[in-house]
Amino acid sequence: MIRDRFFIVIAILFLMTWQCRTSAQIKGNEITVMVSPDHDDWNYGLGDKCEFTVSVYKAQNLLRDVVIDYELGPVMYADVKKENVRLKDGTCRLTGRMDKPGYYRCKVRAHSGGRTYEGLATVAFAPEKIEAAAQMPADFKAYWERNISQARQTPLDSRMHLLPERCTDKVNVYEVSFQNEQYGSRIYGILCMPKAEGQYPALLRVPGAGVRPYSGDTYTASKGAITLEIGIHGIPVTMSQDVYDRLADGALREYYRFNTDNPTSFYYRRVVLGVIRAIDFIDQLPQYNHKALGVTGSSQGGALSIMAAGLDSRVTCYAAVHPALCDHEAFLKGRAGGWPHYYYYDTKPSDKTIENIRHYDVVNFARCITVPGWFSWGYNDEVCPPTSMQAAYNSVKAPKEFKPYLQTGHYWYQEQWDEWCEWLWNKLGIYE
Repeated sequence: MIRDRFFIVIAILFLMTWQCRTSAQIKGNEITVMVSPDHDDWNYGLGDKCEFTVSVYKAQNLLRDVVIDYELGPVMYADVKKENVRLKDGTCRLTGRMDKPGYYRCKVRAHSGGRTYEGLATVAFAPEKIEAAAQMPADFKAYWERNISQARQTPLDSRMHLLPERCTDKVNVYEVSFQNEQYGSRIYGILCMPKAEGQYPALLRVPGAGVRPYSGDTYTASKGAITLEIGIHGIPVTMSQDVYDRLADGALREYYRFNTDNPTSFYYRRVVLGVIRAIDFIDQLPQYNHKALGVTGSSQGGALSIMAAGLDSRVTCYAAVHPALCDHEAFLKGRAGGWPHYYYYDTKPSDKTIENIRHYDVVNFARCITVPGWFSWGYNDEVCPPTSMQAAYNSVKAPKEFKPYLQTGHYWYQEQWDEWCEWLWNKLGIYE
């Protein structure tokens, strides 16, 4: 009987494994909404007419008699809205124009079978002429010099713990930590170090918004660079996911809004200083060659990359993908500013809040940059409005490159990721 039970268990396990391997996966939707501008590069001159072709497809054929809602206008400020428009042939054309530099969006929602499907396209009108609304505080440089100097009065007290299970044949992987702006306040990260003796360039990876663990960048390290990927919240980065989920829903919920009117306790103060202390940590590693140091990240990480490049002369290059925290004051002038959209809902912020956040606006760090940078974003980004990112990019006077991937939102394509990495590797001198 025991033997019979054994074979029954084996049979059940085999069946479960087979089902897992052969079961279908959910992928995409049968109905898609396409919104196509009439310029291939999605760019227009001031006053030009843009024509959007809206097409609703089911199983790759136009869906007849479908009902749509649509809105047209400057990003986040649509000025044309229509509902319950029936498309007899499943397609229509909509037009728009702008007389001021900016980004213009056509967003469509199609209703079918009790479900709603969305599509959008965003075009640029003279984007190179977008001027930032952010004002540079008179004490901007002095503010940061003072804060960095105060932070460095706290010893780094750096600690490294080897993670054998994450090491590879070419790379040692460590969980590291070091003190930040005051005693007991620490920054945690994952350091990946080539095993071969020698001195190497370094790459600092700074994180997007949220609360999560990190795994480090062993791939870039295997090519011959020191890589450090940090978290910003002063907690270890190797705990189980449920710990971070509870923090994200609890004590760190909307941390980016903590104390926005206070220059000493605004949450991003310790974050920015933590990035500088991370560079301090890299700088004291005997394996670092002191010749090439890149900083990179996306969204919040894109913002922190620009901030680091604007503040620290040891940074030799940076790459920012859909950077957040750009041109907040644009909202006060009726134009889309950056995530987290401080003034979109709070339309009458206090003078203290405005003055404080100016010291953390990416535009003002961009104005201070002197090293080469690489930027990339999609016109359809609904988290970080392209208008805000363009304002920051236009504020950079140092050598810079912009590689748009037009259709992307707040994500990237494989080709975009490959180009991003190759640019950094070239600047670090490790590209084969």
